[in-house]
Amino acid sequence: MKTTTLLRRFLPYYKKYRAVLAADLFCAALTTVCELALPLIVRYITNTGISDLASLTARTILMLGGLYLALRIIDAVANYYMANVGHVMGARIETDMRRDLFNHVQQMNYSFFDNMKIGQIMARVTSDLFDVTEFSHHCPEEFFIAALKITAAFLILSTMDMSLTLIIFILLPAMFACTFYFNRRMRRAFRKSRNQIGEINARVEDSLLGVRVVKAFANEHLEEEKFEEGNEEFLNIKREQYRYMAGFQTMTRSFDGLMYLAVLVAGALFMLKGRIEPADFIAYLLYVTTLLATIRRIVEFTEQFQRGMTGVERFLEIMDAESEITDAPEAAELTEVRGEVVFDEVSFHYDENERDVLSNIALRVAPGENVALVGSSGSGKTTLCNLIPRFYDVSAGAIRLDGRDIREYTLHSLRSRIGVVQQDVYLFAGTVYENIVYGRPGASREEACAAAEQAGAHEFIAALPQGYDTYVGERGIRLSGGQKQRISIARAFLKNPPILILDEATSALDNESERVVRQSLEKLAEGRTTFTIAHRLTTIRNATVILVLTENGIEEQGSHEELMARRGVYYRLYCAAADMWE
Repeated sequence: MKTTTLLRRFLPYYKKYRAVLAADLFCAALTTVCELALPLIVRYITNTGISDLASLTARTILMLGGLYLALRIIDAVANYYMANVGHVMGARIETDMRRDLFNHVQQMNYSFFDNMKIGQIMARVTSDLFDVTEFSHHCPEEFFIAALKITAAFLILSTMDMSLTLIIFILLPAMFACTFYFNRRMRRAFRKSRNQIGEINARVEDSLLGVRVVKAFANEHLEEEKFEEGNEEFLNIKREQYRYMAGFQTMTRSFDGLMYLAVLVAGALFMLKGRIEPADFIAYLLYVTTLLATIRRIVEFTEQFQRGMTGVERFLEIMDAESEITDAPEAAELTEVRGEVVFDEVSFHYDENERDVLSNIALRVAPGENVALVGSSGSGKTTLCNLIPRFYDVSAGAIRLDGRDIREYTLHSLRSRIGVVQQDVYLFAGTVYENIVYGRPGASREEACAAAEQAGAHEFIAALPQGYDTYVGERGIRLSGGQKQRISIARAFLKNPPILILDEATSALDNESERVVRQSLEKLAEGRTTFTIAHRLTTIRNATVILVLTENGIEEQGSHEELMARRGVYYRLYCAAADMWE
């Protein structure tokens, strides 16, 4: 994005802090006035001392000293405000942006996360915004001060000698042209650096989350090589970045020297010819020093500016990503649910260029029915279930809940009435109680305990060191697979949804854990419209309807007895599974 576009998109974040920003810029103006006053005081004292030393009394000197002291006190107070309140304003803007970004990411649909590395998202939510505090505070401040100083210095110096003033200021456009050249390259290098940090984050996250697999295969050296490759690439990017920064700083130092040279040579010649007074020559030197100090501050800020711009740009890239699944303008709240689910010629593909995963699925599930989905991997069982809570939207056709297209309901009300128990249970890093009440935030401890009892989890939870207040570890690492699964079932009991999706909820468990969990699931499914995905076909014999999915869609459907009698696809799957169990 162009810098002007980025700034235009960023400016609305100042809206809440207009008063603070105005006060900050006022203080910046005060510090500028204080700084510009010194050369004028020195010029007056020098001119008076040369032309009429007798008139330069102690009283005059003390008055000027008192004036300058008052200006320095004003400067100190103004600078304190800028350094304190101004920086807090920048931190608040960074906080607002991080909140907006996190909230936006929370609203994104599954396909966004399918195509985006979590490490990259984390980098944009955290480190990419670190420089925004300094950038948002100093950006208006530094450019405002620079504009004031350059304008004031030009006006003051032009009253002394316009020719010498033009000689000095004619160098500024050349300096700004060189600055623009290096800025573009620095921006590109900073962007590469930010992106590579995201890649390193993703690499570290992937390795740490899979650390048990790494150690099981003794592949620590392989992970080290992968990390070293990304780390070395980051070093190369930093080399490029510092090369441009070095060129930028060398260029500005060169122009510093040229401006001093112009004042020394041209100013001395003008003084020799009587065009300017010695006091004016001293004032020129002091103002050039002030100008160069200002330009150095801008130079030093340029790196910070480009870091901030890069962070804002990467922030906006995520904010500009639109969720494909949103509420319709007239979406209604889903309140009472009977539980009738109808698939009306539903087709679905993940990408426009890919073939359909599901094609022309026609299905009616009556309220309270238990529908089992079986088939080989890749036949679309999980995909079909993911369409019901609108984790993905259908590519063609419609899914109706109680006679109404699910796209006509608000996402929150729809998903609030659908419970999902998955094979890969995710527990948050907190206590057992906190993970259970995630199913219905705000539920009491008594309600959480009742849900755990229904899920057959209360007994083992009570035996834990701190009971319901036991810390489960990251991703529930301190608990067994069966224990985590029962906590997830307790979470679903607490939610009490009228529609339930069980996605291979027992496939990763041992026989004893499976038996306990299956009993809990059977109790959970009572009175609810249930979709059960299972590889172990013995667990779905009591399902109301069994659907056999293949590449052709729903190949067969019926009860267990009906499908076994047909001796079709289901019969072969069941017999093959029975042989394997034997």
